Amino acid sequence: MPQSNTLSRRTLLTSLAAAGAASFFRPWNAAAHPAPEAARPGPILTRPVPSTGEKLPLVGLGSWITFNVGDDPAARDSCAEVMRAFFQGGGRLIDSSPMYGSSQEVIGYGLRKLGNPSQVFSAEKVWISSGAKGTEQIEESRRHWGVARFDLLEVHNLMSWEEHLPKLFSMKAAGRLRYVGVTTSDGRRHDEMEKIMRSQPLDFVQFSYNVLDREAEERLLPLARDRRIAVVCNRPLRRGDLIRRVEHTPLPAWAAEIDCANWAQILLKFIVSHPAVSCAIPATTRVDHVRQNVGASYGRLPDEAMRRRIVAHVEKI
Repeated sequence: MPQSNTLSRRTLLTSLAAAGAASFFRPWNAAAHPAPEAARPGPILTRPVPSTGEKLPLVGLGSWITFNVGDDPAARDSCAEVMRAFFQGGGRLIDSSPMYGSSQEVIGYGLRKLGNPSQVFSAEKVWISSGAKGTEQIEESRRHWGVARFDLLEVHNLMSWEEHLPKLFSMKAAGRLRYVGVTTSDGRRHDEMEKIMRSQPLDFVQFSYNVLDREAEERLLPLARDRRIAVVCNRPLRRGDLIRRVEHTPLPAWAAEIDCANWAQILLKFIVSHPAVSCAIPATTRVDHVRQNVGASYGRLPDEAMRRRIVAHVEKI
């Protein structure tokens, strides 16, 4: 990553940390500090993991780039503030990978600062070409997080999946892991993903899906529903590109019909309203943005006609 990008992000995170420092070091308690009821039209929306029936909120938290802040104390505190707001809003699933630099360690730092919230659903990946070294990498990741075991482990970008998957299934059978999956992104390797989904007893898959990148609708999403596999959607906002595309466009009047107060909620509700999708994982460095994102887990979801309307509206912008 270019140094200039790291510094600019660090500057932003530092300013955010200063703004939230006074509240950050008070003990966190979700019951004592609930999210504003005005942002919560009804109960949080969840979808069951098909293999077990466990319910997960529709919006999770990604950590790619945003949590890769190294040892900077202020930046780490800012990330913990994002996690605090995420949990306060009812969020559970946090996603990371060994590929994401210091993100795992920063998540672990945040979990400790917040008193190790019991509701966290830890979603991690194995990302190494050597199948023999996968177990070692997983254990290192677990130590970074500070959890007893991961809820979900996925083979990142299908790397050496033939070697890693049998080991993950063995870990699951031994009670050292709850769910097993595979991931890809940016619309790549869908053919191979489809073959794995058809041949392996997966609990989860993860791939890119958003209002403009809809290739997954053709085969992967229908197959996931048929095979009873949970779907986590990455790049839901195209690393912010979709927000930048629409941010100067007035919120359409019909946003109120699906209880959306901002564009992020419209874009996320498009994703999670697909019946095969379990969770979308937007990443952010900002507390106000994570609150907006988690807000997509509340209120009415678009029906099929509204989903088409959202696509047509965004494509015209």
